[in-house]
Amino acid sequence: MQEKDRWELEQLKLLIIEDDQDQRELIRETLEERFGAGTVVAVDSRRAALQQDLAAFDLILSDYNLPDANGIQLLEDIKALCGTPVIMVTGENVGRIATEAIRLGATDYVVKFGDYLFTIPLVVEKNLMVAKMRRENEHLRLEVERALSEVREKNLQLEKSLKRIEEVAATDPLTGLYNRRHFGKVLDQIFAEAQRYDADLSCVMIDLDGYKQLNDGFGHQVGDQLLVIAGKVIAANMRKMDVAARYGGDEFVLLLPRASAEESARVAQRIREEVRQASCILLRRNEGMSMSVGIGSNRTDAPSGTEQLIAAADAALYRAKAAGRNRVVISDPAVAGR
Repeated sequence: MQEKDRWELEQLKLLIIEDDQDQRELIRETLEERFGAGTVVAVDSRRAALQQDLAAFDLILSDYNLPDANGIQLLEDIKALCGTPVIMVTGENVGRIATEAIRLGATDYVVKFGDYLFTIPLVVEKNLMVAKMRRENEHLRLEVERALSEVREKNLQLEKSLKRIEEVAATDPLTGLYNRRHFGKVLDQIFAEAQRYDADLSCVMIDLDGYKQLNDGFGHQVGDQLLVIAGKVIAANMRKMDVAARYGGDEFVLLLPRASAEESARVAQRIREEVRQASCILLRRNEGMSMSVGIGSNRTDAPSGTEQLIAAADAALYRAKAAGRNRVVISDPAVAGR
């Protein structure tokens, strides 16, 4: 045997299960002559074998005919306890037994015939090398699986980071609503879908009445809190399909797919009232902050593009302001055309 082979088998531990004492000693001597003294533990029965730590052995050689079981039964016991390779060694030269043993997990089959003692070390060595390759392959598989798991985890973290970056880039940091830039992208998509399915789409423009005076009179911190209140109230009144954005300064814009101008007006009225109540508490006075709202829609204004839809809502907002503020006005093409 080469030096490398001896080094690889230095800690080798084999188990022989053989009830015939002469055969047991012959197999032990043959194997220890090949693999070194002390490498073999020999027992004479199933009961004695199961008292051993079977997982501690590198390979098990089991006779088929034992006083308290046959080799197939013992093989099933061993496979239930550990993954140690098992070679069936028997005088039964029956193909059916060999087939059954291999089917149940035996790695090889040796018949006690002729100079079988000469072949046993070769069969043992071959099966040890196969077992070693399987262990290495399993180790490699686990390493690859671990590496892939790490890659998947890092990809997931990267996706979350990218999503967070996209959200930050699309969001107004003060109100948590979309910013105007992202709103423009969403508007094109939602308007195109409404046109494709001939569905209504309402655009709601909101302006906080007297915000500059409130901001100057109560201070910028209170002014920021008023914008936060407006953003939270708007978000709380939006459906999942709706889109809300801070359009700039104290202006907000909403898109309500499949909502008529009248339905959107009811939403706007609810937002106005909730903002008024919340701002009363913040400003510590009976009069809260009011809103002027203008609404345009596909059904009402028949816009040819997004700019026309925004313009219709903006024109309605202008009418709300001109009429004294603190109200909701729905776009009227007949009035706008005069």
